[in-house]
Amino acid sequence: MSRQQGEKIMGTKYWPRLAAAACLTLCGAIAHAQGSDAELAYNSGLEHLRQGHPAQALEAMRRATKQDSKNAYFQQGLGQAHLALGQHGDAVVAFRKALDLNPNYVAVRNDLGLALLLAGQRAEGKRELLKVFGEPFNPRPDITARNIGQAYFDEKDYANALTWFQTSAQKNKRFPEAYTGISATLVALGRVDEAITQLEAGLSATSEDIDVLLTLGETYYRAGRFAEARKRLERVTQKDAASPSGQRAAELLKNFPR
Repeated sequence: MSRQQGEKIMGTKYWPRLAAAACLTLCGAIAHAQGSDAELAYNSGLEHLRQGHPAQALEAMRRATKQDSKNAYFQQGLGQAHLALGQHGDAVVAFRKALDLNPNYVAVRNDLGLALLLAGQRAEGKRELLKVFGEPFNPRPDITARNIGQAYFDEKDYANALTWFQTSAQKNKRFPEAYTGISATLVALGRVDEAITQLEAGLSATSEDIDVLLTLGETYYRAGRFAEARKRLERVTQKDAASPSGQRAAELLKNFPR
């Protein structure tokens, strides 16, 4: 979020990775089902989101909110399901409803900012994320900073993008998307050698995350360092050939100079 649904939308790569990562903000927000039909439907929706089945998640979350429309967690789950299906306007509505029910539910503000960005309401989305970044109870300021960085990157404001991606890495040195964001920005600025240095540091910090490894291989390739690129890309395929990153690495390896 590897990089499937979320990063294809509007040509961007926001985090969380929609359905696959919905539980980062949802899991732990509510206790396990106590037996009510609404809670059982909600937890079923969470499981569908974990497994990457957003249509089934949406159906379950709709059942939960129909039975208890005043539960902020259920509304957030509904918004996450809409977001995973690319229904950004509906996601915004659900997240706003969750905040109406619980104005102090900071995690939803992260979701709302992301949904607004994906819905094309970029200025409002950035304002929401900038506001939530400074909240003391923000559960994942690294994700907030990363999404702000991506918003600036999409607008080709590379100076601000770099600052926010670096802030994300400072908040969480093990967050892979912080390093891939820094790298993408440095490459856009023509600073490929610096991008490689950052990715090498990120590879160590993230225990050889597959997306960081793939990006490092691609960046080596861009720099004409083909032997190093091949080594990293082959490592990606060894780690998980069936994943999107593994498939991308295999495709790149087909085109290597002999």
